[in-house]
Amino acid sequence: MAYWLMKSNPAFFGIDDLQRLGSDSWDGVRNYRARNFMRDDMRVGDKVFFYHSSAKPSGLAGIMTVSKESYPDHSQFHPEHRHYDPVATEDEPRWYMVDVTFEQKFTDVLPLRELKCIPALEDSLLLKKGCEQLTVIPLEPEHWRAIMNMAQVLSLLPDDVS
Repeated sequence: MAYWLMKSNPAFFGIDDLQRLGSDSWDGVRNYRARNFMRDDMRVGDKVFFYHSSAKPSGLAGIMTVSKESYPDHSQFHPEHRHYDPVATEDEPRWYMVDVTFEQKFTDVLPLRELKCIPALEDSLLLKKGCEQLTVIPLEPEHWRAIMNMAQVLSLLPDDVS
């Protein structure tokens, strides 16, 4: 099992939307590095932090699980869609997505400012200069554990979640 962090602007799709739906596709990723993570490395069962970006505050909102491995992102083929890519074809897609399933909503957002205070994250892509725009970020198991520990310290998880 691998660990990830995926960012979404909650004005478009947030943890509450995923909780209501139960499961959904994670489409619209238009960064090649992030696409490659989803296409090449994500597997069913991988754990993912849902990160609210462009929010006040930006930070972790909950946990989801990869429930379907990568497949072509349908939005790239539709001219009326905001994620349309005129170069992509069904025979040669450029963009991929995965499906995710809701697991847990934090009682409050774990803000980026708190994440920056976790020493174990100093070497993570999450805090690495130049990676701020990545919407899909791999995490090492020790990064996942450190974040979960911080969430428990801040009482963001119910007692029965670890």
